[in-house]
Parts: sequence; structure tokens; C-alpha cells
Amino acid sequence: MNYILAYYNLIKSGKIIVCKKLLRQYEKIVNDLNNPGKYHFDLKKANRPIEFIEKFCKHSKGQWAGKPVLLDLWQKAMIQSIFGFVDDNGLRRYREVFTIVARKNGKSTLLSAIGLYMLFADNEGGAQVCCVAGKKDQAKIVFDEAKNMVSQSALLQKHIRKRKSDLYVDLTFSTFEPLASDSNTLDGLNMHCGILDEVHAWKDRNIYDVSKQSMGARQQPILFTISTAGFVRENIYDDLYELSNEILYDKKEDERFISFIYELDERKEWTNSKMWEKANPGLGTIKGLDYLQEQVKRAKNDKNYLPTLLTKDFNIRETGVGSWLTFETINNQETFELESLRNCYGIGGVDLSSVGDLTCASCLIMKEEKLYLSQMYFIPEARATQKEKEDKVPYSIWQKDGYIRFCPGTMVNFSDVTAWYNELRSKYSIYTLWVGYDPWGANQWAEEMKQNGYVLEEVIQGAKTMSTPMKMLASDLESHLINYNNNPILKWCLTNTQIEIDKNDNIRPVKGRNSKQRIDGTVSLIDSYVVYQRHFDDFKAYNRR
Repeated sequence: MNYILAYYNLIKSGKIIVCKKLLRQYEKIVNDLNNPGKYHFDLKKANRPIEFIEKFCKHSKGQWAGKPVLLDLWQKAMIQSIFGFVDDNGLRRYREVFTIVARKNGKSTLLSAIGLYMLFADNEGGAQVCCVAGKKDQAKIVFDEAKNMVSQSALLQKHIRKRKSDLYVDLTFSTFEPLASDSNTLDGLNMHCGILDEVHAWKDRNIYDVSKQSMGARQQPILFTISTAGFVRENIYDDLYELSNEILYDKKEDERFISFIYELDERKEWTNSKMWEKANPGLGTIKGLDYLQEQVKRAKNDKNYLPTLLTKDFNIRETGVGSWLTFETINNQETFELESLRNCYGIGGVDLSSVGDLTCASCLIMKEEKLYLSQMYFIPEARATQKEKEDKVPYSIWQKDGYIRFCPGTMVNFSDVTAWYNELRSKYSIYTLWVGYDPWGANQWAEEMKQNGYVLEEVIQGAKTMSTPMKMLASDLESHLINYNNNPILKWCLTNTQIEIDKNDNIRPVKGRNSKQRIDGTVSLIDSYVVYQRHFDDFKAYNRR
């Protein structure tokens, strides 16, 4: 049976409700079914993993313990899509699968079963199957379930044996093992199948990169990356999410990559029970409806629980409890070219931080009543590698992409900040009218800026000064009135920003508990907004000239 078409027809009829991204993916899959080219659909190959799982794999926990794993239609359609498309030599098309599905939808059980299939039934000599996670305990969840499946099957027990740290197939010299980011064997891998679990919590993309690179010697490997949404922003989860979105909508091309994203289309849908299955395809069969109703009720009564519900049960990317802004408010993927803002006026804002830390300069530019934000970050070159490890963000990649500049030596040279504003003026004719800054420790730099023709304005870093501009900024971000060029460093800083509230309900930005969560880009932007509020009418008048 072609489960892909069965699933797709139910989606099109409205009997199954899915999000826009999943609908788009199945439209592409069905188009490939109907218009074979370099790859064609082989129903027999598509069904092999399904038949293996339902014949040899059993549950080990809860109400289904000891019972065969019977796959839902959505799981069968996914498996057929992954395993069914092959080239003329019978080799699989897809090498990487990115799946987002809410918790309690059976992902660990499904991955365990697929892992066993890739270990034992995929006709690969010396197959190396690895379940990889940030921590060993997380990696063992899928592995332990696979081990339990083996122990419940006479056939699998006959051919697969449990060793100290892995499952081993003597006949083919194949292994299945759990690995963590600190495992000594990561660099020596030769994976046939990688299972990367809960990548939303990964702060270091190196595990992903090493896993992907380990597959180069295999003919038809598959890297499964599966997760709920989470709170860690601008790292591997967001990278894969954005990549899948670009491939889905034909902005990038990668015929080896396929994604299955189960999420709400809009944040507000969490209160509409008809929309819940968008993120929970196993609702009513694997995940209990009563359980989800209870979680939603709790979130309505406890606002601090809402971010957890949104991320884990509905796959809405969030910024964590206590964050100033939601990710939905922050996220704006609009971009622009500085050349398009030639002969415009701007307002600067600078957070110099300490000389050995992250520094940010902002320029808020207005054109035709629309605000555009250009930022540049600075970090000492000698400390960039160390900072990348400490802060767990890809400074080296951001530098290559032009978002940050490495200053020679061990300190940020504040003259580089001045040089950046001069560059906006000389190269693009963008004239910065006023620059807001924290005067503490900035006397020498401020004097240099004045000598270069800039008007500097002090911004006291307190709630009384910053509160109203912050609320104005929050409103503008939510309304997407600011195009910040999809700057990943600013996005990271904004998601890290929490607020402190005084007795008069005034707010100011503060870091969370983790001191490595930088907010320099946020502070720089707020400083520019303080000055923007002061000169609101004058700034608009300049830009009408």
C-alpha cells in the first residue's frame, strides 16, 4: 500500500490537519511520485522498514509493554518517503532527515526501531549505528529502547547480542551504540546511521558536523535529526530549521535533505484544540488527548509554564521563562542591502562593554517611515576561539558572514567602532546624526567620535531612562516595523535578554542566570532607541528631506 498517498489524500480532504510546512513537504513528495526523474519510488524498498518494525519490534513501557509496535499512518508515510525513493542503482535518495514533533508522540520508540533496522536489515556490512546526544543519558534513551526490543524478539536475540557498551551483529560486524558530545570516539566514526536526539538543547553544533562528516565512506547513509522545539537560539536547531525552510520553499537546493515539521502555524493556535494535531500527529493514538488538555489548562493558569508548553507540546520556538520578548516577537527574516539606504540618516547606539569582551555598534536608519537596523559586533581576535567555546555560539561563522569583526590582539580597539561609523558615511552616505552611549569608561572613545564629527549623547543605563524606549522597541519588533537584516547575533542577544522591573513598573535589560548569554546587541539597540525617542520629530524631518 502507498501510505504516502493515503496520508496526503486525508490531508487534502481536511480529515487530517497539518501545518503549512508539512503540507508543502508532502506536495513535493507526491509530485516526485508522479514525476520520476533521477529518482523513482520503489514500493518494496519503502515498505521493508515498516514490515521489519511491525514484525520484530515490541514496546517495553507503559500500557503497550510487550505488544508489537504498530505504526500510525503518519509514521508509515514518513518512512516510505525516506526509504522509498532510489536511483537506478537502487541506492536511496535521502541522506538526511530533519523531524520536529511534539513530545509524547512516540519518537524514541520509532527511532529505536529504525536504528535496529539500519543495524540488522539494511544489508550494510559493518554498519555503525550511533545515537548521539549532548549527554550520555539522553543518548541512551533510544539505545535502551532498542536493547529492550531485541530482548523481546527471538529472531533479533539470535543475531544481535548485547556487549558492554553496544549492540553487536556477529554476522555483519555491525554495531549500535550511544554516544555523547564528550565521547572520545566521535572523531573516528564511520556511521551508516546517525540518530541525533533532542538537538534543541545542543549549544555546540560540532557534534552534528562530526556526525555528518563521518558518513562520507558509506553508499547510502542516513542522518536522522529529531527534536521538539526548545529555548537555545541561534545554534544547530535554528540552523537546521532555517535550512529546511529554505529547501522547502526552493530558496536552496539539496536533493539529499528532507524534513517533516509538525508545529503550530501561529502561536495563538495553542488555545484552539482543533489545531493541536498540527504538532501532535499521534494525538489520540500515541499521545493522550486528556494529557494535552491538562497541560493547556495548566499553562492558562500559570504563565511561567506557557513557554514550556509552547515549545514541547506545540513546537513553537521560545526564549525561556523570564525573557523580555517571545521568539515570535523577535523573529523577523526580512533582509536589506545597505546600498538601498544610500543618502539616508541614522541614529547610533553603542555598547562598548569591557575591552576584552563583545562590543556592539548600531545604526538605526529610517527610509520612507520604515526603520532599518545595521549592526556590527567586535571581539578580540586572540580571544575569539576561547569565547566561541565559552559562549557556545559560532563567532567564526558570523565573522565570515560579516556580522562581527575580529580586532587584532587581546582587546577590542574602540577606534574600530569609530571606523565602522565612518565606513557607513563614506561608503554608503549614511549619516549618523546622534550616537547614544554609556559614558562610563568611554571618555577617550567619545572624544575620538566627536573629532570625527559625530554628536554623542549620554544614555544612563537605568530603568528611568530605558523603560519607555524599551517598550516602544518591543512594540516595533512585534509589528515588524524594524528590519534588522535577520542578524543572528542580535537575534541571539534579544532572546537572552531578561528584564528587571522597579516599583514604578519601569524596566531595564539584564542578563539571565547564565553570564555567558550576551545582551550587548540588545543594549546597543536600546541606546539608539533612547536617542530616537528624544529626537523623534527631528529624525523624521531629516528623513523627509
